Amino acid sequence: MSTAFFFGAMSPYSWFAAERIGTLLPDAEWRPVFAGGLFTAQGRVSWGMTEDRAVKLADCEARARSHGLGAIRWPDPWPTNDLLIARAMIFAQQRGALRRFALTAMRMAFLEGLDLGESSAVRAVADRSGLSGDEVAEAIVNPEVKSALRAANDKAVALGVFGVPSVCIGATLFWGDDRLEAAAALAAGTPTRTPG
Repeated sequence: MSTAFFFGAMSPYSWFAAERIGTLLPDAEWRPVFAGGLFTAQGRVSWGMTEDRAVKLADCEARARSHGLGAIRWPDPWPTNDLLIARAMIFAQQRGALRRFALTAMRMAFLEGLDLGESSAVRAVADRSGLSGDEVAEAIVNPEVKSALRAANDKAVALGVFGVPSVCIGATLFWGDDRLEAAAALAAGTPTRTPG
């Protein structure tokens, strides 16, 4: 069965999943999306802009510790516009460097507090991950990269993806970092038990 991992760089839950998916679903195809565009397509907003913000921030901080990722240092502001970093991830994907670039971006965002909504931050991620900051700066304004990102988002929406992280195993969609193990079990052909 085909396995696709949909994620956004400014989503802490995507970061948690990205740090673990290599072990749980090593053959998953990483598919970056523009989370802001997904929210717009679904008529939703980030939980970071709702009354659940404080509870979810605390949950993220607890999960980061439980996954051994350290203490989160939230970018200011957060959430921020993830359009530029999403375009940069499309470019990194085209260059065969998506995993390294995406993990670098998420670590710099959530461990160093880097605002990925800034073009200078996207360049910094590129330089640290081994890509050329100059090339990435050109790519994020390139019409072909913009078009490729729109196509990636359209494909995600067509598959039923409404939030990140999401894992699609064949035709079955799993949404959330806490569903990663269930997705891995399905991919392995292992039945899972539902609590209760």
